[in-house]
Amino acid sequence: MTVEVGTLLQQWRSRRSISQLDLAYEVGVSPKHLSFVETGKSRPSPGLLHALAERLDIPLRERNSLLLAAGHAPRYSEEPLDSETMTRVRGEVKRLLDAHNPNIGMALDRAWNVVLANDTAMRLLSLLPDELQARPVNLFRVSLHPDGFARMTHNLDEWASYLLDLLRRMVRITGDERLAELEREVSSYPTVSGLNGGQVSGRSREVGSLLVPFELELGDEVLSFFSTLTTLGSPRDVTLEELTIELFYPADEPTERWVAMMQG
Repeated sequence: MTVEVGTLLQQWRSRRSISQLDLAYEVGVSPKHLSFVETGKSRPSPGLLHALAERLDIPLRERNSLLLAAGHAPRYSEEPLDSETMTRVRGEVKRLLDAHNPNIGMALDRAWNVVLANDTAMRLLSLLPDELQARPVNLFRVSLHPDGFARMTHNLDEWASYLLDLLRRMVRITGDERLAELEREVSSYPTVSGLNGGQVSGRSREVGSLLVPFELELGDEVLSFFSTLTTLGSPRDVTLEELTIELFYPADEPTERWVAMMQG
């Protein structure tokens, strides 16, 4: 079913909690004209849609949807990461991940499917059961599934709470139904439905006061990591805007020694 551009704009305006009057003044059009656009009485120009999308912080994928709904050509490309056009970017991202060995590093798409990973990340993913290793490997799914990393996560309550909050925020920001469906799926896992508020474990209390760590039980060891999330600057392609690079670092001295041993 095709959704009218006015309806889409109303949805985004509601999602961003801004009134029609305020939005009109901020983008420099009359409230009457914006009202006509939202009710379908007026067809917005590409320039107006660009201004509205900028103010409403609409992702590039959804900006293309707005343009198409208004009868205009999409403005932003969506090249697959493995395409020839993406060769240089893909190579640079892969070099970044490889340079991060022996720490964990991976590149994720909008839904947090793993699209690139370094050797350490691949070894970690190999610990998963075969059914969870089926491509695409989704980091939310494998982190929260009872047969996935949830069974090896020492501070599961706080780490799962962090991941669930992050996923919910992504759903709010993008309005993506695929992410909403993923949220419904992982929320049904017993590892998630039984959360008790993300209490900080004893071992992670020091780092937990600043960052939420990922504490992984490997044999008799408990390794503690914190992560950084990086996005590409000034993207004009949907794939690149949705790409996130996650790098993990040791959060305590025992984990730092373990990483150094892995490097040696």
